[in-house]
Amino acid sequence: MDIGSGMKASLAGRYATALFELARDRSEIDTVEASLSRVRAALDQAPDLNAMIESPAVSREDATRTMGKIADELKLDALSKNFLGVLAKAGRLTQLGAAIRVFDALVAAHKGEARATVTSARALTDAQAKTLETKLSQRAGRTVSLDTKVDPSLLGGVRIQLGSELIDASVETKLNSLAAKMAGTAQ
Repeated sequence: MDIGSGMKASLAGRYATALFELARDRSEIDTVEASLSRVRAALDQAPDLNAMIESPAVSREDATRTMGKIADELKLDALSKNFLGVLAKAGRLTQLGAAIRVFDALVAAHKGEARATVTSARALTDAQAKTLETKLSQRAGRTVSLDTKVDPSLLGGVRIQLGSELIDASVETKLNSLAAKMAGTAQ
């Protein structure tokens, strides 16, 4: 997967690229990747954490202290813990989610892999995820690993983001398209 220069040039991309290069130079890519996976899971599961990250009322000192405690609780490696501290001290915690996504893309490119984000109305079974990985790998011509999300508003089907390609086979989109056609606003 080619990481676009725009993605790397973004603020989150610059932080992620610096982290990736340090991890690569220290042979700690897998360790940092695992730590950031735990951070991503914490962000997905903790609305209070997201609120703290987004709040301009939280001082940089408080954010730094809180992120240090979170890093310890999640048992992050030293490099990942330092990364969170740098973001907090610089007042850039709002870039954390995007930086993790860019880091994941850099790791995938480094390993000759691609990552796909699959959003479904219900959690995929292991068999469904494996089948989807296989089909996407064949389509992409390289190994594809999945990041899965659940969004009940899709009603059914899946929405897949593979690089810059969006494959939308959700019931929600099909119903919206049908409604637009019935209203005469679609081509």
